[in-house]
Amino acid sequence: MNLKHWVSKIHLWLGLSSGLVVFVVAVTGCIYAFQSEIQDLVQPYRFVEKSGDTILPPSEIWKKADEALPGKHLHGILYPTDDRAAQAIYYSFEEHYYYFVYVNQFTGEVQKVKDEFADFFRLVLDGHFYLWLPAEIGQPMVASFTLVFLVMVISGLILWWPKKKKGVEKSFKIRWDARWRRKNYDLHQVLGFYVMIFALVFALTGLVWGFTWFRDAYYAATTGGDKFVEYYAPLSDSTQSYTAEIPGIDQIWLKMRSEYPDAEWIEVHPPDYEHGSFAANANPDASTYWKMDYRYFDQYTLEELPVDHVWNRFHEAGFGDKLQRMNYDIHVGAIGGLAGKTLAFFLSAIIASLPITGFLIWWGRRNKAQNQLKKPSRRSEAVIPA
Repeated sequence: MNLKHWVSKIHLWLGLSSGLVVFVVAVTGCIYAFQSEIQDLVQPYRFVEKSGDTILPPSEIWKKADEALPGKHLHGILYPTDDRAAQAIYYSFEEHYYYFVYVNQFTGEVQKVKDEFADFFRLVLDGHFYLWLPAEIGQPMVASFTLVFLVMVISGLILWWPKKKKGVEKSFKIRWDARWRRKNYDLHQVLGFYVMIFALVFALTGLVWGFTWFRDAYYAATTGGDKFVEYYAPLSDSTQSYTAEIPGIDQIWLKMRSEYPDAEWIEVHPPDYEHGSFAANANPDASTYWKMDYRYFDQYTLEELPVDHVWNRFHEAGFGDKLQRMNYDIHVGAIGGLAGKTLAFFLSAIIASLPITGFLIWWGRRNKAQNQLKKPSRRSEAVIPA
């Protein structure tokens, strides 16, 4: 038996075992592609009308948000452009809550307290990441089937490859005038070929989140052997004390505003633990994440603190660091702007169709084989008595 026979068997059984997961992950990715644009259309509380030039500092936003959502842990405060409301973000992994409090940064009015875990797109994202299962079960399942999908993409290319040069042209076209079974076969094979490169990109960027061993190997390969360093916020000097009248979080915010006047968002985070540090970031392009400057400041002295992970100042990031930063934006297509998201939407839809067309190919061949077995041969017909 030749190579394609065995590759066909592998492709078939991997496809049957992973088809449902691939379908769910692709469909949820397709739906999630335009989540920010859709939310802007249906959630008016995200926007404000500018009234004056005075913007409330983080300490005031924090106070207003705490009154609307008492007893929760503030993760950070995000200031987008002036036409959008400031966002006080409350998050706790241990207590399992995640809220956004939208506050008008000019008037202090709380416009919305939103439970992110109850949001439609959070439900979509949970399906994409965890198949709506507990994270400790769903995450490794999705990661494992993503690895299976990667093998299927490669095996699919081998099966697509024409045996003869004369068949090359036909391998790029769908024969719309052919019988239904032939059209279904072409939809699987030809569309599978066209999305192959993008499917590999989706799978590889997904595996960066899925397996730490894959992320570490990918980082080492793109940095010349460097070891990946997990995110951390540096410690502050506990021998010092903060005595200024202006709250430290406001000081950091003012510093970031003065140094990044053209940023499309500035976010400040209070220390997450005792003797932790302030974290702040500035994003020049709110439609992506990879170009952000991440900075850290001692909570007592407000001096800037260095870190040695990829979430640092952008100009300090090397090639491998930038690839890590780009991972989300590449995965969702945002790296290419609205056109990139549109492409990701249609590609995800095509990928979602592949398990369906593949299953129909298998089902058709299975039924054909069973029907042939049921038909009596001419020899057997000759001995059947009248």
